[in-house]
Amino acid sequence: MMSPARTTYLLVILLTICTQAAIAQKLQWTPDGNSFYSFSDKGISSIDPVHPEQNKVFMSEQELTPAGAAKALAVQSFTLSADGNRILLFANTQRVWRENTRGDYWVFDRTTKKLTQLGKGLPSASLMFAKFSPDGRKAAYVSKHNIYIEELQDNKRTAVTRDGTDRIINGTFDWAYEEEFGCQDGFRWSPDGNRIAYWKLDATHIRNFLMINNTDSLYSFTIPVEYPKVGQNPSSCTIWFYDVATGKSRQATIDGDPVQHYIPRMEWTPSGQSVILQQLNRQQNDSRLYLVDAASSRAKQLFHETDAAWIDIKSRWNNNDPSGWDWISKKGEFLWLSEKNGWRQIYKMDLTGKETLITKGNYDVIHFDLYDAATQTIYFMASPGNATQTYLYRVSLNGGDTTRVTPEQLSGTNNYTISPNGKIAIFDHSSAAELANGAIISLPDHKELVKARRVIPPAPGVSPASFFKVKTSDGVELDGWMVKPTNFDPKKKYPVVFYVYGEPASQTVVDNYRAGKNFLYNGNMADDGYVYISLENRGAPAPKGSQWRKAIYRNIGRINIRDQAMGAKEILKWDFIDSSRVAVWGWSGGGSSTLNLLFQYPDIYKTGIAIAAVTNQLLYDNIYQERYMGVPSSSNEDFVKGSPITYAKNLRGNLLYIHGTGDDNVHYQNAEMLINELIRQGKQFQLMSYPNRTHSISEGEGTSEHLSVLYTNYLKAHCPPGGR
Repeated sequence: MMSPARTTYLLVILLTICTQAAIAQKLQWTPDGNSFYSFSDKGISSIDPVHPEQNKVFMSEQELTPAGAAKALAVQSFTLSADGNRILLFANTQRVWRENTRGDYWVFDRTTKKLTQLGKGLPSASLMFAKFSPDGRKAAYVSKHNIYIEELQDNKRTAVTRDGTDRIINGTFDWAYEEEFGCQDGFRWSPDGNRIAYWKLDATHIRNFLMINNTDSLYSFTIPVEYPKVGQNPSSCTIWFYDVATGKSRQATIDGDPVQHYIPRMEWTPSGQSVILQQLNRQQNDSRLYLVDAASSRAKQLFHETDAAWIDIKSRWNNNDPSGWDWISKKGEFLWLSEKNGWRQIYKMDLTGKETLITKGNYDVIHFDLYDAATQTIYFMASPGNATQTYLYRVSLNGGDTTRVTPEQLSGTNNYTISPNGKIAIFDHSSAAELANGAIISLPDHKELVKARRVIPPAPGVSPASFFKVKTSDGVELDGWMVKPTNFDPKKKYPVVFYVYGEPASQTVVDNYRAGKNFLYNGNMADDGYVYISLENRGAPAPKGSQWRKAIYRNIGRINIRDQAMGAKEILKWDFIDSSRVAVWGWSGGGSSTLNLLFQYPDIYKTGIAIAAVTNQLLYDNIYQERYMGVPSSSNEDFVKGSPITYAKNLRGNLLYIHGTGDDNVHYQNAEMLINELIRQGKQFQLMSYPNRTHSISEGEGTSEHLSVLYTNYLKAHCPPGGR
């Protein structure tokens, strides 16, 4: 038995670490995989989650304090040199679009106890993705779109590239690559340290979208964002090799037009003689793997795959980070995910292109988690029987039957942060009825080593979301969740509020603790007397096979909208639903779906609240929209037919439209074009613009509270709560 004090202590540590891990993208384990690091203003500690008595101070507050400074560095992450004698610290971090990926880098020498800043003379907080060379004697980093190498002995700096500008991007990526592929770190040391392979993006021909700031100075000013919209060419993307000894760079010779292809992944092979990369055509339905010899810069194709719709490359990355390659042997064998047989499955592949199917069966691998080389075991997430849930499975690299690791009684959504050695994992369990965070389990037996879990039962008198299925008149079966009013009376009729997303980027019907909870509602929807429902249409990224997910191809704004509406029609037949009080709301893609539902099916939906919506698909970025809708050539017909603005003339109900004017993702332009069309059609509606807020509408004192009250008051006014 574990003492309550020890359990509480571990819980606090784990929750703190997990929160910081979200900021730093991922949990940072010790090299042996038995502990992880904790960052605080008191220094860096290594935390042994199973044996807390073995916790150690890794770097003290004093060691993290630069000479002459009043306080220690605020460290987000760090790396160790191969010999462990130097520590590369990332501090004073600043946000680039979505995440903190630039800042200052410092090197701490564990022998001399000296702390030295890299990049002196370069702009403050401008360094990105610093990495030790394999021998630990140098570090390379990006600043202002140029790559540099710095000698750690004397801090002499050498420019790898000199042509970096706001348009020539070396060692990192443009807005669209980061937003849609998750690409951020754009250079790699070779295993022997003799070369650096790097991306070069030429955004010279990408037009700036100008956001305007009217509030922060006497005169307004514009904020430019390089943003390739649908139908516009993307940035040119090429791969280059830099030779450390000669100081010369050479471009890799790869087939195809660099403007009409994307390269979202590239890594050195284990031998270090070549890099392997994935190239997608612009339409993203043709994927090729190339080996590029570093000495000659010549590329050789080793694998080719096509799809009638699109090739999903992001499903591999459970942390939205495409860096790394899943090598399983020094010979160059690796793991690869493909949907070519109708299900997302794991394959073993070698550098000749030979492949072997590992996971056999009619189910989807949701994502790959870890390959344990010691036991030749692959861990992955799947849910063959229920698309709303997630479980850990394992299978031998040599094939055979898969085994569910998550115990049967843990029904719902399960998440594992597995240690690099595959022996332990931080385990979080969530369902509509409970939330349990921070347990430590052993693998593969799933034995609880630390019962440090935070269980949150439903509030008194509140029922958790229940799950159901509904079949539409088109014969399509949709998953859904529902929360009924508190003290529900089956003899009364209640208003229904539908929560929708509807596009390929996200699921809403998931069996977790968020199911049925409206984070925007100021109060308790169930207590106030609403039925709250969400349905999962075709095209959502549910583990139901590629046919389900890709049915939406060239049909965003049509097939997903029809599924939602036909599902709602069936629900309106239920005795306790008041068909005169039907509301729908959503954010981003869900905002677009809300508008389309309100405009295309005005007989069903009476009230809509749409936030940060793409109102015209031709206004969104090319990587996302062209992936799911194709590249427009002679006609924009599919894009027009799927855009809410096309159907604005049909508005009959109540519409509240909300958008941040500083949204660099879905530009405020979408709001203004919709406003113009609604005015032209003589349609009354309400509008709320949040000055300089981004896509999350979270910046600024009081913003979240204001949005919540606005949302709730509008819903209550136009879709009154309570049974009748």
